[in-house]
Amino acid sequence: MSGASLEDNKRIARRLFECLSRGDTKAVLDLYADDATVWTAGTLAFSGRRSKQEVAPLMEGILGAFPEGLRFTIHGMTAEGDRVAVEAESHGRHASGKLYHNLYHFLLVVREGKVREFKEYLDTKLAHEVLLGGA
Repeated sequence: MSGASLEDNKRIARRLFECLSRGDTKAVLDLYADDATVWTAGTLAFSGRRSKQEVAPLMEGILGAFPEGLRFTIHGMTAEGDRVAVEAESHGRHASGKLYHNLYHFLLVVREGKVREFKEYLDTKLAHEVLLGGA
């Protein structure tokens, strides 16, 4: 672990989800290290491992598809070493009119005050149906 405390790492994780809930992609990206990677489970168009630069337009597109915002609620958080595990859910109405309520497990690796790795496990079937129109 870097010199940060477990509580510092959990604060960074909380801030990240607050920024996502505000739709503030710039603030989210500012929490990532320059060499950060983001991995999303499944075989969706946005699944797989991406760099910070690659994930920026995807994040803007997904969050932008929720005119009233996509709100994240953290239900549990555990930190050990430089890893923070987060159980969360999201709620929002997609531009298509469909309600989106997904459940997640996220794993963040935080070093030197920055998110180095972000892993997202979610209901990919629901994401496909709502975010990608089932196509």
